[in-house]
Amino acid sequence: MTEPTPGATSHDNRRQVLYWRLLARLLDPEEQPALEAASLAVVDDIGLPSTLLDPQVSVDSVVQRHPELAAELDGLMLTEPGPATGSPDDSSDDDGSDSDRDDRDRAAEVRRAALVSKILLNVYSLGTGPVTAEQLARWQCDAGWLERALGCAPGQLRTGRAAQGPGTGVSPTGTDSAGTTPDLSRLIPEIGPELGAIEAALVRRMRLREVLADPRLAGRLTPSMSLIEQLLRDKDNLSGVALANAKSLIRRFVDEVAEVLRTQVAQATVGALDRSIPPKRVFRNLDLDRTIWKNLTNWSPEEERLYVDRLYYRHTARKTTPQRLIVVVDQSGSMVDAMVNCTILASIFAGLPKVDVHLIAYDTRALDLTPWVHDPFETLLRTRLGGGTDGTVAMALARPKVAEPRNTVVVWISDFYEWQAEPLFESMAALHRSGAKFIPVGSVNSSGRGNVNPWFREHFKDLGTPVLSGHIRKLVHELKTFLA
Repeated sequence: MTEPTPGATSHDNRRQVLYWRLLARLLDPEEQPALEAASLAVVDDIGLPSTLLDPQVSVDSVVQRHPELAAELDGLMLTEPGPATGSPDDSSDDDGSDSDRDDRDRAAEVRRAALVSKILLNVYSLGTGPVTAEQLARWQCDAGWLERALGCAPGQLRTGRAAQGPGTGVSPTGTDSAGTTPDLSRLIPEIGPELGAIEAALVRRMRLREVLADPRLAGRLTPSMSLIEQLLRDKDNLSGVALANAKSLIRRFVDEVAEVLRTQVAQATVGALDRSIPPKRVFRNLDLDRTIWKNLTNWSPEEERLYVDRLYYRHTARKTTPQRLIVVVDQSGSMVDAMVNCTILASIFAGLPKVDVHLIAYDTRALDLTPWVHDPFETLLRTRLGGGTDGTVAMALARPKVAEPRNTVVVWISDFYEWQAEPLFESMAALHRSGAKFIPVGSVNSSGRGNVNPWFREHFKDLGTPVLSGHIRKLVHELKTFLA
């Protein structure tokens, strides 16, 4: 075991100063002169720009002035700190002592503390008062740098897009002070919903109508679920330039989400193989493995040659009976994510051959959106977010659409806090008993979080149709299984 180097305590003290300043700033935005002065001395001494300590300067601005920091920020919170980039200690060789290496590692931890503090302070120090379009755009950019520091693409944690692995999309590694690698696979998914909540709070503090009326300010807005929710709620109060800018933002967001969902649905096939139709005798359908297996009796050991009496081909024709997909979405205020995601998802499935898609939205009234199901943008403009919840009015529209129960799937998306719970459940149970596939869904948002009425959850479980909760990918999988 090596003795601690003389600078070890100094490095630890510097790191503590930076983190104490971060906590003080987050708990109280007022400057603590002693901590500010000490932190400035630390940052200057390790060769980092003093703008790292200014909460008013975005991370993007710092990186633009110091592009070499971009590589350090990517995956910053996932990897074990090494020697500080650009520091004199970088040129160490294998002959260095253990104490020298320990000193360099501690110096790198101080450098990382300064960079981590900058990102966290910019993302979590929200201030008070109205928020401008520039401030929202800057926060979204800073949040993107936090996601990059966690090994994700900008926007990935807030929207759940392109997630890989078990719901995180990141390598579940990180380091602690002991040099071990704790599991972050549970922590990282929790950060996304929190970032989304912060973003939603900032959007609510915006004077959105004034921003939308100014094309220059509106152009700086980055579409997000929180922003789209506000636009959908306020669309009836907008006109002229403001309405045009709102529609443009909704269209951009719809196109972005549709691209992600379309990728998830891309492998969906419709209809089972129809073996009553002979396969086409073309080369691309040749079943080589089966052909060899069936002709093995014709193998000539002397000639080392296989004589083929018959070629076998794969069946590719599929049954053409159309599948009917009925999507019923609760459009009350608590289900905005579901309304947006499922409207887009319904339009994608509507584009598949032989799939007959119907879309119904409801609160205390029901609206048949089937005529616009191919265009999620137009569909969303016709929604009325908010109000109470009465699923019986939606069932009155959905039930007559179930013409062939065995060939129908009904997806019902809601938190199931219903005004007439028992009558609605009885009609759902009857639908299930008729032979239709009934899929109750409690959450189809990007975070996978959802609050479902426990009474409905237990009754659906007893019925044999448990509530599907989690990421929208689960719903995509269920629908693909039914349509395959």
